[in-house]
Amino acid sequence: MPFPALPESLARALTARGYAEPTPVQAAVLEESAAGRDLLVSAQTGSGKTVAFGLALAPLLLPDDADRVRQGQQPQALVIAPTRELALQVGGELEWLYAAAGAQIAFCVGGTDMRREMRVLSQGADIVVGTPGRLRDHLERGSLDLSALRAVVLDEADEMLDMGFREDLESILDVTPPERRTLMFSATIAREIAALAKRYQRDALRVAVGTAEQGGHTDIEYRAIGIPPREIEHALVNVLRWHDKRAIVFCATRAAVARLHGNLTERGFNAVALSGELTQAERNRALQALRDHRAQVC
Repeated sequence: MPFPALPESLARALTARGYAEPTPVQAAVLEESAAGRDLLVSAQTGSGKTVAFGLALAPLLLPDDADRVRQGQQPQALVIAPTRELALQVGGELEWLYAAAGAQIAFCVGGTDMRREMRVLSQGADIVVGTPGRLRDHLERGSLDLSALRAVVLDEADEMLDMGFREDLESILDVTPPERRTLMFSATIAREIAALAKRYQRDALRVAVGTAEQGGHTDIEYRAIGIPPREIEHALVNVLRWHDKRAIVFCATRAAVARLHGNLTERGFNAVALSGELTQAERNRALQALRDHRAQVC
């Protein structure tokens, strides 16, 4: 099924990126029944949801099929993500989608220069993408004005609640215009998400795409291996050597990341580390090394 009629600038951007037809979540938010409504969407990571909510914002940012965003001083759309990496990734997707439409996108994420972000915001932005804590900081400093906001997107809402951002989210949502559209995207709709939706959404359309119950991510094979605690690192090395593919290993603490990174490097693995103690530039280099196949393990 091809994309429905879209503003020409967005249609060109999708074609340039090789999009011939929408993914299920993109098709769902473009349905006539979803037009203009608040949305409560459960969709797995990798389902194309960033482009989905980017397209869902189009009627607000490009009314009457206009080809260019009508720019103003205050942002028209706000996207909130749980981590700076995800916020930067989401913003990058929106940048190419709305580049031909002339949209100005500002980032407000932790670990970056607050003063630079304030300068960018003062120059005017159509879409602001940020993390809850940094966005709240800007609101309290008066450098972020949401009075003209027409839509807010909560990306990975379940992750934000799990990470303890409820108070920050509520502080942000409480100062947005009541007539705004609210789009909530989450891998699952747990009780906490439902409560947040009930408080901040109006007559929301529930959309479930590729959830676990529907067989989402059926291309992933899951395996569990029982290992005595003292043998975990030896077992990990054996697993990495047996499969001999690029891998991401999750650790519980920054110290564990640093220790495992050093041990894997000593054993001859091309490994990079990624943790909160690194600068943004170091994080970007690590991720790029993994993308370029220069690193085997992250």
